[in-house]
Amino acid sequence: MQNLFHPSLYRFDEAQPSYWEASAPAPDLHGRPLSGAESCEVAIIGGGYTGLSAALHLARDFDTDVRILEAGHIGWGASGRNGGFCSMGSSKLSIETQISKFGLEQTKYFHRCQKDAVHLVRALGDEEAIDYLAQGDGMFYVADSERHFQKLKQRAEFQRSNFGFEIDCYTQSQFREIGYDSPHQHGAIRVKPSFALHPLRYVHGLARAAERRGAQIHPHSRVLNWRKEGRDHLLETERGRLRAARVVLAANGFMPEYLACGIEGRPLPVQSAIVVSRPMSAAELKDRQWLTETPAVNSRHLYFYYRLLSDNRFLLGARADQTGDPQSAEKTFACMQQSIARMWPQFADLSYDYRWRGLVCLARNLRPSIGRMPEDKSIYFAYGYHGTGVSTATWSGRELAKWLAGKESNDQIMPAHLPAIMQGRSPRFPLAFLRRHYVRASIATYRLRDLLGI
Repeated sequence: MQNLFHPSLYRFDEAQPSYWEASAPAPDLHGRPLSGAESCEVAIIGGGYTGLSAALHLARDFDTDVRILEAGHIGWGASGRNGGFCSMGSSKLSIETQISKFGLEQTKYFHRCQKDAVHLVRALGDEEAIDYLAQGDGMFYVADSERHFQKLKQRAEFQRSNFGFEIDCYTQSQFREIGYDSPHQHGAIRVKPSFALHPLRYVHGLARAAERRGAQIHPHSRVLNWRKEGRDHLLETERGRLRAARVVLAANGFMPEYLACGIEGRPLPVQSAIVVSRPMSAAELKDRQWLTETPAVNSRHLYFYYRLLSDNRFLLGARADQTGDPQSAEKTFACMQQSIARMWPQFADLSYDYRWRGLVCLARNLRPSIGRMPEDKSIYFAYGYHGTGVSTATWSGRELAKWLAGKESNDQIMPAHLPAIMQGRSPRFPLAFLRRHYVRASIATYRLRDLLGI
């Protein structure tokens, strides 16, 4: 059961020491670890946004017998430890490349679906009474230099004209009045719809809603073995066995490739680290010239993502090391705090109460993947959200539910409601065991481009 990173990242019985774990109320869920022999129509491996959304929509909208198998507690994985950015941008392909590969209409449809994904999170919050502490209005992309600001403005105009995006541009002085001040702030654009939320409260809310609608959730039920018996799938955990007609793989960066289920060598897990400061008073925030709760990222290739939390703590996230061992993690956290002092000198003396890490999932073709296995049409999957899992994973779970409940009789047909950009498995990485080294080489390239300002 080899994993790409240090074993400390795969301790499913341990919660991450995150701000979210410390500040979320008890989830009040009924699910228990799988025990004995059970059966269902659809089994979902992974109890994060994708799996919970799929289960909720299958049970609520299509009256499907569905169960979730989650290796840790609900919210253990990336869905419960990310930065809480509900935003767009799940493909890292440039828009020009998207149009070249898939055509203008499919590219427009993909971006409409990205907006729909953000609206879906809002709608589920209202429909299922999920109090996820929404904050901000849009997403700021902050220029690191005047050259970057000009690029941001050009991109904004292209997206407004061709995709109907709601985007506002702010010069350095304008953004200082509504956002923050910094030596590395040279203006910004704000893209809507996007906002910030408490990711673990959102996970818990999805899980409560799925249970209330009839789905069964089994935490601490890692799948150790998977085989076919006739037309059925048999999933074995430490304490039980689950028989299902169809299976959904929904583990994203923690995909169980050791099960040799058709996905091995395709996801690219990448470490992300987050630090959260002590609370600040209103007077401190005013003195430090921080005025916004809207989440933000900077415009560099190796970017930071950051936001002010509801209790006036400062959160910053960044790419972490490519080993995953605890000693390297400590070095990453120290570098992040030094970067905060460099980017925002007014925060140089700020202390930090929480530090943690996790895995986001990229793909070789730089776009999300939704589909079913060519080798076995009863296995479905969704992964590769490139850091936008709050919205894209929730949307992908709903779309998988529609597909599973649909009437398509031709196994070769992909449903029309899935954008072409998202269809099918991503290609395997050559020599997949070297994936961490590919990431290291990419990071070195991006770091050089950032130093050169290109």
